[in-house]
Amino acid sequence: MAVFSRGFGGRRRESDPALPPGQYLTEDFPVLSAGPTPDVQTDSWSFDIVNESNERVSWSWDEMMALPVDDVHTDIHCVTRWSKLGTHWRGVALDHFFEKVDTSEAYTMVHSYGGYTTNVPLEDLLDGKAWVAFEFEGEPLDPEHGGPARLLVPHLYFWKSAKWVRGLRMHADDDPGFWEQNGYNLYGDPWREQRYW
Repeated sequence: MAVFSRGFGGRRRESDPALPPGQYLTEDFPVLSAGPTPDVQTDSWSFDIVNESNERVSWSWDEMMALPVDDVHTDIHCVTRWSKLGTHWRGVALDHFFEKVDTSEAYTMVHSYGGYTTNVPLEDLLDGKAWVAFEFEGEPLDPEHGGPARLLVPHLYFWKSAKWVRGLRMHADDDPGFWEQNGYNLYGDPWREQRYW
């Protein structure tokens, strides 16, 4: 069952060059979830990457926090048509995690606490394009927004920025995740309005 928050309203500013086609601006941060909010504590949180040979590399919360942390200033765009411009996040770039991963596969399946999945090509996670984010607007990330940590892939629709992220599994093919199996586009570029199949 999908869970919606208040705040699915906004104002259009079609002339804003930062606004992808079909989107409206919001000052709120609406919530849409595929199920209930998991209760994940930092002392039990871990992040794993599993390659095609089933080799697993894992990080605890403290191990992640020992990696370089970026301040990320970016716009975010939801497939439900809201956009929030100029957001501020803190997180660890996926590049740092992949320094320890040996893979030749081109795709990933992102897994979350609570069972949610989404597919993202590896090239969209590297070169400073994606982070495991743990702060939003100077505060720890609220559970309803994916805390303690969520994936942040701001150049794609926000369903690709999986909440409550727990890891990635490498894939040879671009297999669909939860929303993709239910009619959403496999890639999700907001500038090309890749909302649905």
